[in-house]
Amino acid sequence: MRKTQTIFTLPVSPLLREGLGVRLLLLLLLPAALQAQPSIEPCPPLPSPAQVAWQQMETYAFVHFGLNTFTDQEWGYGDVSPEKFNPTDLDCEQWAETFVKAGMKGVILTAKHHDGFCLWPTRYTDYSIRNTPYRDGKGDLVGQLAEACRKHGLRMGVYLSPWDRHQAFYGTALYPSYYLMQMEELLTQYGDLFEVWLDGANGGNGWYGGAREERRIDRRTYYNLPAVYDLIRKHQPQALIFSDGGPGCRWTGNEKGVAGETNWAFLRIAEVYPGYPNAGELNVGHADGDTWVASECDVSIRPGWFYHAKEDSRVKTPDELTDIYYRSVGRNSTMLLNFPVDRRGRIHPTDSANAVAFRQRIQRELAHNVLLHRGGAETDGDFATYTPIETGQSLELKLPRRTSVNRLLLQEYIPLGQRVGQFRVEYHDGHRWLSLPTDEQTTTIGYKRILRFPTVQVRRLRLTIIKARATTCLSEMAAYEAR
Repeated sequence: MRKTQTIFTLPVSPLLREGLGVRLLLLLLLPAALQAQPSIEPCPPLPSPAQVAWQQMETYAFVHFGLNTFTDQEWGYGDVSPEKFNPTDLDCEQWAETFVKAGMKGVILTAKHHDGFCLWPTRYTDYSIRNTPYRDGKGDLVGQLAEACRKHGLRMGVYLSPWDRHQAFYGTALYPSYYLMQMEELLTQYGDLFEVWLDGANGGNGWYGGAREERRIDRRTYYNLPAVYDLIRKHQPQALIFSDGGPGCRWTGNEKGVAGETNWAFLRIAEVYPGYPNAGELNVGHADGDTWVASECDVSIRPGWFYHAKEDSRVKTPDELTDIYYRSVGRNSTMLLNFPVDRRGRIHPTDSANAVAFRQRIQRELAHNVLLHRGGAETDGDFATYTPIETGQSLELKLPRRTSVNRLLLQEYIPLGQRVGQFRVEYHDGHRWLSLPTDEQTTTIGYKRILRFPTVQVRRLRLTIIKARATTCLSEMAAYEAR
């Protein structure tokens, strides 16, 4: 017989549905032990405060813009003249305004892609924005975007590709020092950064100063990544370091924006390296991992990462972006949405309109939590409070009347660790208990898990923890009727 413990069930009268009245009623009815925040031992591995703050951003923007934009390429070979870079109406303010309207909390700029062309006036190569017609060589796109971010309250991140298909000395002992010097420029000249992005694509064919050959490197050792990480931590201690294996956050294993239904925020950190071949592992994480490295879902709003006019009719729709949100943020990940800036230097109107409509749809679907103030700490809307649930036990919430529901949101209080490995949600329709009709695995929760399902009529909801690494710290349980 299944063991079930109801932690509390609280019917709420119509006069006390919202606001102070409910809070006073809870204080009167709940035992003193439940009024105080429970003391629970941490369950390592644990996230740093910066990792928690990063996950709470949930959605942020990516920008790919450079020589590839003007040559209609995705991966430049490294042989295109900087003279090709000449946007006619570049406006970082327009970018920032678009991101804010689309609900994005920050932006990561591709300061240098694999072709080696730099969007800031670096001192270490002529292959940069200072040798272009743009602003007569006096432009600094990293600086311009950083200024727009400060004005509009966005956080800033940078992408500096380890690979460089332009430099003649790529593959030699000199290049890692060159890479470190360029990284230091980006880390020290543009203010606080929330993320530094290191791509997993490393080594292959390129121009290499005219050599036009293939150069392979040892991805584990060539770049002296410990020195790169130390430099980032020295100058930007709050910035998360992204790569296949982190150490701050990891690739989700695909470029579709889709995290695993099972998604642990851990990795066995010593095993994963740039270009790691087992993408499926990155999609779900390592349940027995020793380091907190949560996943980031990168996806472009178009088929390509750089702008191509032929893709103007292939921009992801608000419906498609909404689905990606539920399969990224709704699966214990973050959503990094790329905007390919066009040759004018602006985000295309279709891209902007669809991104804003996507945000409005998410806000509409998750606007009214029918469980708010229907119980204890897990329904108060405060991430910092939580209700402990032992494995094998249940939490049951009663609604004042039968209510239509088709979304369920769950959150663990991750500063104490990710714990849940399997759970079950049931609803009572006024006559009997039924399983929630979702087609997703109900395994991990983590920072946030959102389940979608056909609309059901709910009188009570019951969450049962089937498997967990330790006592579950349920920070939030919310239900919605998305329309």
